[in-house]
Amino acid sequence: MRIAYVAAGAAGMYCGTCIRDNALASALMAIGEDVVLVPTYTPIRTDEEDVSHERVFFGGINVYLRERWRLFRHLPPALSRMLDHRGLLGTLGRFSGSTRADELGRLTVSMLQGDEGPHRAEMDKLIGFLTEFRPDVIQLTNSMFGAYARGLRESVGAPVAVAFSGEDIFLDGLLEPYKSEAYSLLRARAGEADAYIAPSHYYAGHMAERLGLPEADVDVVPLGIGVGDFVERDRPPSEAFRVGYLARICPEKGLHNLVGALTLLRRQNERSIELRVAGWLSKRDEDYLADVRREIQRNGIEDAVSFDFDIDRTAKIDFLHDLDVLSVPTPYHEPKGLFVLEALAAGVPVVQPDHGSFPELIENTGGGLLSPSDSPEDVADTIQSLIDDDALRSRMGCQGRTSVLERYTSQQMAERTLAVYSRMIAC
Repeated sequence: MRIAYVAAGAAGMYCGTCIRDNALASALMAIGEDVVLVPTYTPIRTDEEDVSHERVFFGGINVYLRERWRLFRHLPPALSRMLDHRGLLGTLGRFSGSTRADELGRLTVSMLQGDEGPHRAEMDKLIGFLTEFRPDVIQLTNSMFGAYARGLRESVGAPVAVAFSGEDIFLDGLLEPYKSEAYSLLRARAGEADAYIAPSHYYAGHMAERLGLPEADVDVVPLGIGVGDFVERDRPPSEAFRVGYLARICPEKGLHNLVGALTLLRRQNERSIELRVAGWLSKRDEDYLADVRREIQRNGIEDAVSFDFDIDRTAKIDFLHDLDVLSVPTPYHEPKGLFVLEALAAGVPVVQPDHGSFPELIENTGGGLLSPSDSPEDVADTIQSLIDDDALRSRMGCQGRTSVLERYTSQQMAERTLAVYSRMIAC
């Protein structure tokens, strides 16, 4: 099967969706499918081998300039191609925190206008490329590309699948009136794709409700990860109990909640409790991290907290192997939970809030505990139960690792996705 997979770069940062898209494309290739992974906005960044195509479509600079100034909608093709150069687009991460909120809202709405908006020329470039590739199916990485589904199907002649990947966190952060306009445009074009795919049952229902789709129209394909380099850990006993956080450092992921939980745990335990933090920090979230660091200082726990930013895959696995438990107490209702699967693959149990995709991940793997909420008090109480019970902690780590190896690999994700594609083609 020839599959065109349209992904979206994240301005130079590691993001769970980029990692998922690259892993899925790579796994589809490994089982014999002919796949082209097409980046948009910026090159993708992943901690495994990048299998994406060298050309970037809907380049972030071109898209921004076309929206900001009308004269850029008529650039000569040669100049437009220069602005889509990978090296130039790779610098966008330096400016990711400088775009004004109102400009971001206008840009989002213009993208959601699809082939009726100002970015028709960018779509035509993608159509030309895909027509030459002649795919049997086209996969779009999130519903914000859904406005292009009908045009792609009619122009390229292939059915189109749209993934739900966590885009609501971005949309919900837009200022009004752009937030309402964006959801209105999404609902108006909902149903134009041939299939919709969500990474969890929670998110299938959530996005179906937001877009006015029947939940039965959304296929659930659980997230999968590459597990070949996640060897079983052999951590020697340690005097300190180590809690880990592995996610983007931002308010939505809840590092502040875990710092609060650590403060409580250190007060109620004679044993040393440490927190190790690893994850991407964007320019936008530097003030948030500064607030977290001030909270750490106020609580007098500086010596118990360490930070590691922008780690590669080998360092990430080593980081996980050195933990007793991982917790990312998100206020946001997480659709995927990549960090849960990675921790479990390393044999590390997790403590997560009882919302989003976490209940089904914990239930299906047996690899951790749910806290009643993301509050520091609830998270601390739940972690305490694992501090107090070495046997339970070990059992959950082993069970979680076994479950991920059996049910949540990138190969299984590819096979389940391929079944959806096959049904689309048969219709």
